[in-house]
Amino acid sequence: MPSFDRIERISQEVQRAIDAIIREDLKDPRIAGTWSIVRCEVTRDLRYCKVRISVLENERRKDLMDALTRAAGFVRRELGRRVDLRYTPEVLFELDTNIEYAAKIDRLLKETERHADTGESE
Repeated sequence: MPSFDRIERISQEVQRAIDAIIREDLKDPRIAGTWSIVRCEVTRDLRYCKVRISVLENERRKDLMDALTRAAGFVRRELGRRVDLRYTPEVLFELDTNIEYAAKIDRLLKETERHADTGESE
């Protein structure tokens, strides 16, 4: 069985490769815009890879995720060419909303702080 550190290194290498594949090789116009790969998680048996994508524009999320899901086979094939692994993992794209959630919490904390400074109560 691969060790945890090895899986982490493989996940990072796969993340770099998938990012390059999406940015350089995919020609789908729905993929344009502001997005980033937050995390790549390769399973211990190297069969699956969850790719967590963060999209800043709410209106583009569905189109981008649809385009990436449709291109998963192409991404997997290119990943197999770029990264030397015993198995090329099946690529599963997931929307990551943690950044949006953190921004919402930050905004709420700032509002609470502002209300506390002015002596207002809700």
